[in-house]
Amino acid sequence: MNGQNRKDITPGLAVNIVLKADQRTGKLTSGIVKDLLTKSSNHPHGIKVRLTDGQVGRVQEILNK
Repeated sequence: MNGQNRKDITPGLAVNIVLKADQRTGKLTSGIVKDLLTKSSNHPHGIKVRLTDGQVGRVQEILNK
């Protein structure tokens, strides 16, 4: 699943995100969602989230549902 729809993403979900610094390379970072930062119901580049370790980025893949 991609991370473009806010309804698909909930706290506690394992995801791959792309950090702002890694947007050019597309390097993914794995983690567990702590907070959803995007307010709109969808976003073409992925919903912005904060992981439990404090990193912020846009969801590229949802690893478990």
